[in-house]
Amino acid sequence: MSLKDLTGGLPLDPLPPPRQRDENVPHAPSRTTRLSADEERLALQNALRYIPPEYHETLAPEFALELRMYGHIYMYRFLPQVEMRAYPINEYPCKCRQAAAIMMMIMNNLDPRVAQFPQELVTYGGNGQVFSNWAQFWIVMKYLSEMKEDQTLVMYSGHPAGLFPSHENAPRAVITNGMVIPNYSSRENYDRMFALGVTMYGQMTAGSYCYIGPQGIVHGTTLTVLNAGRRKFGNRDLRGKVFLSAGLGGMSGAQAKAAVICGCVGVIAEVSKAALMKRYNQGWLMEVAEDVDACIALIRKGRKDKTPVSIGYLGNVVTLWERIAEEYDRTGDVLVDLGSDQTSCHNPFNGGYYPVQLSVEEANTMMVEDPEEFKKTVHVSLRRHADAINKMTKRGMYFFDYGNAFLLEASRAGADVLKEGHISGTVFRYPSYVQDIMGDIFSLGFGPFRWVCTSCEPDDLKQTDEIATSVLEDIINKGVNAASKQQYEDNIHWIKQAGQHKMVVGSQARILYSDQTGRIAIALAFNDAVKQGNLKGPVVISRDHHDVSGTDSPFRETSNIYDGSQFCADMAVQNVIGDSFRGATWVAIHNGGGVGWGEVMNGGFGLVLDGSTEAAERAEMMLGWDVSNGVTRRSWCGNSNAQATICRAMDENSKLKVTLPHKVDDETLLERAFRD
Repeated sequence: MSLKDLTGGLPLDPLPPPRQRDENVPHAPSRTTRLSADEERLALQNALRYIPPEYHETLAPEFALELRMYGHIYMYRFLPQVEMRAYPINEYPCKCRQAAAIMMMIMNNLDPRVAQFPQELVTYGGNGQVFSNWAQFWIVMKYLSEMKEDQTLVMYSGHPAGLFPSHENAPRAVITNGMVIPNYSSRENYDRMFALGVTMYGQMTAGSYCYIGPQGIVHGTTLTVLNAGRRKFGNRDLRGKVFLSAGLGGMSGAQAKAAVICGCVGVIAEVSKAALMKRYNQGWLMEVAEDVDACIALIRKGRKDKTPVSIGYLGNVVTLWERIAEEYDRTGDVLVDLGSDQTSCHNPFNGGYYPVQLSVEEANTMMVEDPEEFKKTVHVSLRRHADAINKMTKRGMYFFDYGNAFLLEASRAGADVLKEGHISGTVFRYPSYVQDIMGDIFSLGFGPFRWVCTSCEPDDLKQTDEIATSVLEDIINKGVNAASKQQYEDNIHWIKQAGQHKMVVGSQARILYSDQTGRIAIALAFNDAVKQGNLKGPVVISRDHHDVSGTDSPFRETSNIYDGSQFCADMAVQNVIGDSFRGATWVAIHNGGGVGWGEVMNGGFGLVLDGSTEAAERAEMMLGWDVSNGVTRRSWCGNSNAQATICRAMDENSKLKVTLPHKVDDETLLERAFRD
């Protein structure tokens, strides 16, 4: 099968033969649908909408069996028989180069080397879908191959609503995922609606086609651990320091690599041998311990040698945390300095968190056959998990919530994680890493800027690394404030090492944290390199939605906003609207992502830099808004870094005028006003 074959629409004449799940690749856990008989029929009817009636007799029983067995109709029969990966942009049969870039990004998201559960169209996070079923993939590829520069593809939660007339400066695709009316945006309703095939969870960059493999979070994790070290130890020297966490799947797989880059001993627990060995075989893990005694021995050796090392523990992280606490009681040694968690705890009852009392196989069975008992078992495990962490923090370990809803779900399980004096369930004894570490970085305007070389040539990626380094060094030489200079220097250090650490999985992509000035300058330099022919193909720029402006989440991105608006989603919605008419090639907005369905709203974009004057204009206009929107919101909420940053931006651009807050100088006035 060729790329040309992917553009012919759903293959029906003849029908592909029935296909079973390939047991050589990981699969998403089966889901409990809890659908009534009427709802099961509705789910089947919804799936058959993609199929002409003459094929219904053949496919209806097959789809019904998938629904009963897996809790969702994936349409395995229509799995494309092509090597799923990012191909050079010029190989896609398209009428529009921007459409070809989107096709490339979609196929990268579904590359088995990149995707967590490729046959279920899950890129990462346990349930981060690219599409809901394979029929949608085929239809989207056909639409993109036909698209002209005055058309826009509209996507409703994986469903291609169609190509609509627009204009050249409009986005080529507008994507929404999980846009459920707020009163119905519960986890239970999600499970039902996903089974019905009417909505899906796009995570952050899965359903917006912008995932670049675990590298996408390696850099953010590196910055987080470095700055956690600065907070704990007063410097970034982490030699001999131990960082313990859990998860080696899609996004969490980055932790091992980041620990080594930071110079510390990284210990990452993982219950799935397949996931752990995948990271080991990729070179992201240096050591594997298959029992807790071996893991403790490797931790002690790493602390003594003070040599960067990543250790994968094959087992449940609760077992390891409890043993770490026992070791302190026995020897007085605090074996862990920094602790966190990166399990997919936003999805705790469907494979995102495995309870310590059960094997993986037992858990996968119980979550389907007895979901209520499984939920109780997870809650017991979360309480044990939190208790062991609490013991270690009392002994000096620094723990932070890494934005995966661990503390939120632990609090719902009745664990002792609420801050003393608070019973609301939203204020925890341990800070979100945004509150303690990354929040001020966001308020300076710095966040995860990404790019993909559509030529798929490693030499192009190497050149872009060099271009980005040069741009950042020039900015420093022209003069920046001390806080921004530290961020620039951290990122120059990162980008100079990035190529050496072999972080490319899938597309030739890179990430670094930069502010508005840096992002615009890098984008313009890339565009000029394409124009001059120094790069062999266009560059797609994007970012993680976890950024300055992209996400409203009270438990992560907006957890350091204290004026009461941390639950408001205006910023993310305005971000996508503003990007769409300032030049983005595609935009996406999602309910859910990172911390869970109904807990967050996030938006993102993709922009193709093809060397044209128009691409440069779009990049300058759109990136300026994409950063300033979030800095403005953070300024209004009282963050001093953000106020200083947005004031500098206004000085540089006379068209920018932002409403600034007036501070109450005497806070006793607030109480006196009501008393009087």
